[in-house]
Amino acid sequence: MKKKLLSLLLCGVMSVGLLAGCGSSKSSKKSDSASTGKSTKTEMKVDGDNVTTINVWTFIELHQKFYTTMAEKWNEEHPDKKVKLVLSNMPYDDMHNKLSLALESGKGAPDVADIEVGKFPSFISDKNIKLMDLTDAIAPYKDNVVQSRLDIYSKDGKPYGFPTHVGTTVAFYNTDLLSKAGIDYTTIKTWDDFKAAGVKYHQATGKQFACAETTANWMVDLMLAQKGGDYEKEDGTIDMTNDKLVEVLTTIKDMQKAGALATVPGGQPDNEEAYPHYNNGEYAVQIMPFWQTSRFINYMKDLSGKVAIAPVPRFSDSDATWTIGGGGTGTAVVASSKHAKLAAEVFAYIKLSPEASKEIFNVLGFDPVNTSVWTDTSLTQNPDNEFVKYFNTKPFDALLTMKDQIGSLKSISDSKRPSINNLMTTQVLTNIFDNDADIKSTLKDAQDQLDNEFSK
Repeated sequence: MKKKLLSLLLCGVMSVGLLAGCGSSKSSKKSDSASTGKSTKTEMKVDGDNVTTINVWTFIELHQKFYTTMAEKWNEEHPDKKVKLVLSNMPYDDMHNKLSLALESGKGAPDVADIEVGKFPSFISDKNIKLMDLTDAIAPYKDNVVQSRLDIYSKDGKPYGFPTHVGTTVAFYNTDLLSKAGIDYTTIKTWDDFKAAGVKYHQATGKQFACAETTANWMVDLMLAQKGGDYEKEDGTIDMTNDKLVEVLTTIKDMQKAGALATVPGGQPDNEEAYPHYNNGEYAVQIMPFWQTSRFINYMKDLSGKVAIAPVPRFSDSDATWTIGGGGTGTAVVASSKHAKLAAEVFAYIKLSPEASKEIFNVLGFDPVNTSVWTDTSLTQNPDNEFVKYFNTKPFDALLTMKDQIGSLKSISDSKRPSINNLMTTQVLTNIFDNDADIKSTLKDAQDQLDNEFSK
């Protein structure tokens, strides 16, 4: 990729992760730096005859650049099936609302659309799903794609969206700060180890070790998945008072009381209010999806060479799920499109192929869903790659350690999940970690509110 494209995409990628956590962060929409507030359109220039035009809608402006570049590669490799992408970028809410109306009316829908993970359940909740089953298009890549990332855009075992990244939750340790406090991050294997290290660090430095989130669910979701829990029961009914969620929140609260955790301005590590506090060394650890790499490079420049990427702690090595993917954007194909089959084939290549996966890391710093490239050291240990240069460990080493235990919460693909996330990140976590509210009572109140919402 050209250097100019690299810089452009990195400017735009800030919104991908923010929007990727749209169900987990109450600040995500207003932080949407990629949405310009107006619609823009770009068209590929493609020479030759028998070129198929594919209309694409997105809410991430710089996706247009990436999709165009990969479509050009497709055309080079498939001269008999050339495509011309006509890409329209719209503000986040406008695009999703317009897409919903177009699908319902059967008029004006594009061939392909990006749908943010928090919005995706509403597009596959009806019996008459208007998105294309992508099983056949995914088949050539399926053996190497992280299954849990296909699952979040699936219903009844059928995938309806191509994922952009895994968003593997990892630990980012400021080794410079930790070593000065006598802490070896490589010895942190369990949450008990994490708590002990946090207490030791706080006592030694007077500064904060890690963050108790109030505007995001990254750590809560991770720990809940490790315990095999969720926010819903198996039948899909909301279950905010279950023992596993209580246990997770109690574990985090106990860490906070012991001094191992503290709330951070902005409520989570991926927030413009929080970045300076990490950059200045006021906090030493972040438990975040892998795409946080781009935030370090752009917003925490002073930490270059001081941060290690490591596997997250877990309760025990018998946990079936070690880590989970966080956030996401699913690219869907409209079933009624007269070019649906070709569009699905092209976008499977753009999102899932090894060629695309390499560019997803090189340009965006994301962990690609096609794990066949995770062991390509010419990519993952490229000394000229700015992500490889920034961190003092090889970024993919942690991913490979957890590769076979990347799960997800089942509720992430349920239409109730946005409401659950909103309540968690606007009331529940703030009440528990800022206001010291009783955990069980707080969750009971949340259950009552959600029951009332969905009984109407």
